[in-house]
Amino acid sequence: MLEKTKTWIEKALHHLELEFSKLQAGRANPAMIEDIRVDSYGSLTPIKNVASINIMDSQTLSIQPWDRSQIHSIAKAITDAWVGLNPQTMADSVMIRIPAVTEERRRDLAKIAKKFAEDAKVSIRNSRQESLKDIKIAKDGKEITEDDVKSYETQLQKLVDDANKKIDESLKKKEEDIMKV
Repeated sequence: MLEKTKTWIEKALHHLELEFSKLQAGRANPAMIEDIRVDSYGSLTPIKNVASINIMDSQTLSIQPWDRSQIHSIAKAITDAWVGLNPQTMADSVMIRIPAVTEERRRDLAKIAKKFAEDAKVSIRNSRQESLKDIKIAKDGKEITEDDVKSYETQLQKLVDDANKKIDESLKKKEEDIMKV
């Protein structure tokens, strides 16, 4: 009965980690740009599907499109995405130099990380509500006993508490990473 909730919690935690990986803290990370959509032959396609993204050094990303005619489309998409990066087009690639992060930007990134963590917690609370509805429906349909209801509710709360603890730990780790100079 709680399998659906476990799946939702895993998805929420995975999504949170993906969002955290996109937050730049002054270091080059392909996750920052790989999902930016590029106009590729009339359709919007993520950069990771039209080019290889490499880390040149801790501050530089290199994007090498499989079709050289895509270079300017990729640079335009990155500029239009408002991620604070300035792409430089080369003969066969796009280079992105990651700027140093100021103290103010670090605080802003920490706030964004807190927002992502809160969104994950809201998602988990919503999944808990759905499971509680399922338990109530099963109880009303005489499919489970009162003891089963208590058992499921206890297990459900334990799942939610464990997930919230993981979110808090992940947020603390990300904030330390962001604020590290």
